[in-house]
Amino acid sequence: MANDPITASVHDLINSTDPEAAKLLTLEGDRQETTLELIASENHASPTVMHAMGTCFTNKYAEGYPGARYYGGCEHHDEVERLAQDRAKELFGCAHANVQPHSGAQANAALFLALLKPGETFASLELSDGGHLSHGLKVNMSGKWFSPVHYPLIRDEASSGFETIDYDEAERVCMEHKPKLIMCGYSAYPRVIDFARFRAIADKCGALLHADIAHIAGLVATGVHPSPFPHCDVVTTTTHKTLRGPRGGLFLTNDDEMAKKFNRALFPGMQGGPLMHVIFAKAIAFGEALKPEFKSYQQQVVANARALAEAMIGCGYRITSGGTDNHLMLVDLQTRDADLTGADAEKWLEQAGIITNKNGIPNDPRPPKLTSGLRLGTPALTTRGMGETEMAEVAGLIDRVMDARGDDAKLAAVREDVRALCARFPLPSVGSTVGA
Repeated sequence: MANDPITASVHDLINSTDPEAAKLLTLEGDRQETTLELIASENHASPTVMHAMGTCFTNKYAEGYPGARYYGGCEHHDEVERLAQDRAKELFGCAHANVQPHSGAQANAALFLALLKPGETFASLELSDGGHLSHGLKVNMSGKWFSPVHYPLIRDEASSGFETIDYDEAERVCMEHKPKLIMCGYSAYPRVIDFARFRAIADKCGALLHADIAHIAGLVATGVHPSPFPHCDVVTTTTHKTLRGPRGGLFLTNDDEMAKKFNRALFPGMQGGPLMHVIFAKAIAFGEALKPEFKSYQQQVVANARALAEAMIGCGYRITSGGTDNHLMLVDLQTRDADLTGADAEKWLEQAGIITNKNGIPNDPRPPKLTSGLRLGTPALTTRGMGETEMAEVAGLIDRVMDARGDDAKLAAVREDVRALCARFPLPSVGSTVGA
């Protein structure tokens, strides 16, 4: 990252006024440059997107929406927000886009405020099966203020659909509880989502249908995963992860009334002034995603995920549901070593320069602080330009770490090989075509 001349100049500027902060920037830049990022919800945004967030757009309050601000001086902010909206609508093929949510969780919270009254019922997949905390976890506002019911994954190991969504049971749950809203779209689910089947369930029980595509947004935008439109009434997403933009949220719909309800719920209901420097970066990221090479990148993300899953299976690990259709996979560590926990694996891998996150697997016998699995994703490695050959290499590095069982010398040896691999595939610099 230090090889990027703009980043270097930013570092020099910060160093001239705050050396202590500049040191931290240097350390983090080196960490990202020399480690393998395998967390499925993370990516490397382009230098253009990153530097857009450090522009003068950060100086302005712009409460309200384009053409209806509560502060003067918003002429260019209106133009930036409209540009982001137009590009988002083109990208996802819908009529309305709200680009102001600060995060995906904020977008989900505003959606609840817009469509549900406190105590009303909604249906979702449980967090332990691959859902998200903002989909009804008890400690989250979605679980505290509303009444979640959950549909499961298929539990029968003999079934060809083992550990995939049980659509028949989802229909039974929804017909029994008659939720006002059904949520689909997940944070740790490796298979294609059948939005049309969820639409049929929603119609049968009289519910609205919401897709949270935070993880698969980049795949959806390029047609690598089926679109939630026209099946879903409302869609939320983050703008980072596979979409490879700045950290933020996004709301999408084709319904005029839904758009009005959400806009009011977000502002003034949930948020004050929008982060215009982030919206500026969103507009740029959406523009990048509209380019033909972005589809090639998403196709490679999926090809890499499949290659990594196959290589992990070859090393003796079980991949939940048997594989992956998207950018991520859940690795069951128990088949490789019954005593191995996700917490140990995450710690040892980080020591070796491989960044992952421990994750529960369906019916995990261990608590969330330990887990029996890892969640692995390929967006960031693909952004660096790696392909299927490198995925086999990465699987081998992961397996060496597991064999080392925390041995410092063996982990140090893997760390050097990780540095060498990263040096072969440096992070994108200004002007480069990342991940194409």
